[in-house]
Amino acid sequence: MNTAREQPAHEQSPPANRPLALITGVGRTVGIGAGIARRLAASGWDIAFTYWTPYDDRMSWGSEPGATEVISQTLAEQGASTAAIEADLADPDTPARVFDEVEQRMGSVTALVMSHCESVDSGLLDTTLESFDRHFAVNARAPWLLIREFGRRFAAERGTGRIVSLTSDHTVGNLPYGASKGALDRITLAAAHELAHLGVTANAINPGPVDTGWMPEEVREHCIRSAPLGRLGTPQDTAHLVDFLCSREGEWINGQLLMSNGGLA
Repeated sequence: MNTAREQPAHEQSPPANRPLALITGVGRTVGIGAGIARRLAASGWDIAFTYWTPYDDRMSWGSEPGATEVISQTLAEQGASTAAIEADLADPDTPARVFDEVEQRMGSVTALVMSHCESVDSGLLDTTLESFDRHFAVNARAPWLLIREFGRRFAAERGTGRIVSLTSDHTVGNLPYGASKGALDRITLAAAHELAHLGVTANAINPGPVDTGWMPEEVREHCIRSAPLGRLGTPQDTAHLVDFLCSREGEWINGQLLMSNGGLA
């Protein structure tokens, strides 16, 4: 299976003065990944992003035809050079292939933002081995391999490198997702120390409940009632924090698991 294919639409040659961010999990215009991509592009970053349509196809929200082209066009309108790469991150060979393609098309990556996930509800008694293994492959193994490639290839100025992962503390009724996200936390926080010689910072963000089309109405209502600010999170809420962490001003925030959820306990 070809797990990393070119998406040439709206691609431009990158100018020398814009750093490059690689963002995973940018498959739908309403998603958190797309919100992060738009925010970073507006802040002066070029953007390479991955997507995997077969995942959306098997989820309740379905895929969004034309989303890749729309996202790429939006980023280009903000002055960013873009590259969209179809990538099955359940395949252990994919992270290296993604970095190979990004470097060939756009150059060295300065920030790695991981917003992809596998998330299929199941509990302690009904989770299958196949589902458990897929969650850990996508949510834990792939981030480790992406971080490893990032660390091996990092060539930007010391102090500018950034790693940000999106995590969750949800476990009840969602065992493989929550457990694999717990592993992601530890992998990310380890990078803050093991990549310190490169001047790379690494942080994990728990954005809380963000409705990007997956919430049943009863879940929406429960989350809104439970939130001190009386609303759900938005992709923009997460994107602003990622933008700060990736900036020069965000350098002192390192090795942290950040709760960015409006005060939701």
